[in-house]
Amino acid sequence: MIETKLPKVGTTIFTVMSQLALEHKAVNLGQGFPDFEPPQALRDALARAMDEGRNQYAPMHGTAGLREQIALKTERLYGRKVDVDREITVTSGATEALFAAMAAVVRAGDEVIVFDPAYDSYEPAIELQGARAVHIPLTVSAFSIDWQRVRDAITPKTRMILVNSPHNPSGAVLSAGDLDELAAIVRDTAIVVLSDEVYEHIVYDGAQHQSVLRHPELAERSFVISSFGKTYHCTGWKVGYAIAPPALSAEFRKVHQYLTFCTFHPAQVAFAEFMASCPEHYLELPAFYQAKRDRFRALLAPSRLKLLDVPGGYFQLVDYSAIRDEDDVAFSRWLVEQGGVAGIPLTPFCETAPGTRLLRLCFAKSDATMEAGAERLCRL
Repeated sequence: MIETKLPKVGTTIFTVMSQLALEHKAVNLGQGFPDFEPPQALRDALARAMDEGRNQYAPMHGTAGLREQIALKTERLYGRKVDVDREITVTSGATEALFAAMAAVVRAGDEVIVFDPAYDSYEPAIELQGARAVHIPLTVSAFSIDWQRVRDAITPKTRMILVNSPHNPSGAVLSAGDLDELAAIVRDTAIVVLSDEVYEHIVYDGAQHQSVLRHPELAERSFVISSFGKTYHCTGWKVGYAIAPPALSAEFRKVHQYLTFCTFHPAQVAFAEFMASCPEHYLELPAFYQAKRDRFRALLAPSRLKLLDVPGGYFQLVDYSAIRDEDDVAFSRWLVEQGGVAGIPLTPFCETAPGTRLLRLCFAKSDATMEAGAERLCRL
């Protein structure tokens, strides 16, 4: 008999809802992937890289060309000059980067502070280190951090604080003041910050993404995780990266080296080429997704759903309490079976069921998909 190391882990809610969507021929607004293609120039660059023979192992920490482009972007956007060779590691998706960062510095008996609702890969990665996730609920409905609760949760065992901005699932974003609060809490401690910034380029209404890399004090003790999949509409390529100071990067690479060793080589060559030739892509991403956000909200306006604000990311939280009074897991199943739309409940993102009547809908979709989903939602 095998005793599981992850007794609380089953099939993810994203897989469950996508499968239900297929079975019931529902419009899938659940899992967070675009249903449109990456830029043609990027796909052409990928094909060229393969045709030119870039099909064997890449350098362990990423191709030089891609790391150089990442460094240029980081300095251009966040004002931080990072060492191309010692501070940037390309990974097989942001999920690998998150896991490698935790495995690099978190030990058995440590505590890692996470904020609920929290992305579902965080806690299993913590538990596999023999550590404990300490859950602090975000405020509802702003989904902001109560920093006094963070101070109260700090113990001698606290090894890491994990922040996520723009936040999945709410789209809430950290402010410069939030970063100052975080810096004050970890100052003069051994606490490491892990900042999940995979939606960094998807911030709306003229706001500026407050990356941890903008804050020199925090940047010196942080892993900052980014995703090419989210930025370039190619989640299936599974390419991400981590930026961290040299000492943290050295420990990170020890794990990465034996976890995946390296990442899909042709994609790295393609991203480097595309970033150099089309830097406007990530600069235009806020406007691109803001148009989708506003379109989706206009389509849902006639429905009985209450729409929460969306400062960032590509998810819309909706309050469905005017339609049915039941928990979010039950409602999401009813919605896919009877309403023909798949969404994601918030309960799987939380240690304790939040008791809210909220559902996450993804608007990283074509106009046709958004219109089809909204039409069904407006019938409820």
